[in-house]
Amino acid sequence: MINVFVLQNGRLNQVPIDTRADLEQVEPVWVDLTDPTDDERSWVKAIYGVTLPGEDEVKDIEASARYYEAENGDLHLRTDFLLEEEDGPSRIVTVAFILARKMLFSVHTDDLPVFRLVRMRARSRPGSIADYMDVLLDLYATDAEYSADALEGIYQNLEEVSGRVLQKEFTDQDAAAALNAIAHEEDLNGRIRRNMMDTRRAVSFLMRGRLLNSEQFEEARQILRDIESLDGHTSFLFDKINFLMDATVGFININQNKIIKIFSVASVAFLPPTLIASIYGMNFKWLPELEWDLGYPLALVMMLASAIAPFLYFRHRGWLK
Repeated sequence: MINVFVLQNGRLNQVPIDTRADLEQVEPVWVDLTDPTDDERSWVKAIYGVTLPGEDEVKDIEASARYYEAENGDLHLRTDFLLEEEDGPSRIVTVAFILARKMLFSVHTDDLPVFRLVRMRARSRPGSIADYMDVLLDLYATDAEYSADALEGIYQNLEEVSGRVLQKEFTDQDAAAALNAIAHEEDLNGRIRRNMMDTRRAVSFLMRGRLLNSEQFEEARQILRDIESLDGHTSFLFDKINFLMDATVGFININQNKIIKIFSVASVAFLPPTLIASIYGMNFKWLPELEWDLGYPLALVMMLASAIAPFLYFRHRGWLK
């Protein structure tokens, strides 16, 4: 799918593109391609002289391939963007940016929420975007905001986990659910940190390359400050996740110790009756149960009393609580 955007009265407006003729009639500032077809790739190459990277090239994350200038002067960038999915774990989507002919070309396999948000804001805020470089910076700024929103979601989810972990009755089923939630939030927090690191590198590259004017340079510095402020939150969340993980594992150990405690108490309590039964089972010359009518009843009473006495002692000491 190909999305073409032009600047009209200070707004970023989308132009519908169905054929190659439609693409030839516009002068875009941003050409966004989501999982483009071979025909769409050929249109971009024939009209603008830009060769779009393939899917394997987009996913190339080597340092030498992330930021480079092609022989024809086109600037290529590879940047990671966070994608949260409701029915699955979050993941990182690599986007290829090409700066050529004062236009921004972007190629990615998934429709990213950051891109949708930039398109929506650009239509409602006239004058916020003046050229293709403003579009790129706005994407990076929105990516930082999106990551901040994701961190707020982690805060809320961890508060719910804390409530379950610190409740009075914490079963093994609760522990399993808590561990699953904690692992999910830890994975998301790590991806956010990686995403922010990659965005910081991309913005720093633009600043070092002297590709920005004074206003854009100041905006890039603000983006870096926003990203730096998020580092503290990710570090705090890692500490909170570790605490909840340790607390959950601790409660699991407590529940297991309770089970072992029951077996320990039972083994100690039934040791005296076992001893009495063993003594009565020996081969005496005169068997009490044969020579004395009260032999068997006395043995049973002694075994019962010897079993109850340890339980009463344990309860008195508070070991059964």
